Amino acid sequence: MTGDVQLREVQEADLPVFYEDQADTDASRMAAVASRDEEAFTEHWRKILADSHSLIRTVLYDGDVAGNVLSFERDGLREVGYWIGRDHWGKGIATRALDALLDEDTTRPIYARVASDNFGSVRVLEKCGFEVLRREWVEDETRDGAFEELLLARER
Repeated sequence: MTGDVQLREVQEADLPVFYEDQADTDASRMAAVASRDEEAFTEHWRKILADSHSLIRTVLYDGDVAGNVLSFERDGLREVGYWIGRDHWGKGIATRALDALLDEDTTRPIYARVASDNFGSVRVLEKCGFEVLRREWVEDETRDGAFEELLLARER
């Protein structure tokens, strides 16, 4: 693992990179998050950036935009999420970015949801201190049917 990972507030110029990352159909399927067309993507990001209860950061790797990491409220739980562009996979960026976000958002417990077969993401969460609380089958259009989703939590 080499390279410098930093977080900063999201800037308008980051959104085209985020858009291209989420348009990767293989990554979208793996994450079980449907890709959006450009208009829907922009509307979604404007909405989440305006949410004062969310903490959203751009992930920089050696000064370049590598993805994003965030914490937000869903169904009464504080959750984390992240998206790292395919060009940056396998470099430890997601783990370092999530660790940095967890230093900034000290809410505990804090939760994450991930497809059980998204092994890289499961490993990132485990390295950051998350443990599996439950497994459930959910329906999802990006997966053409049901898949097993894990709910993980970090207590400390």
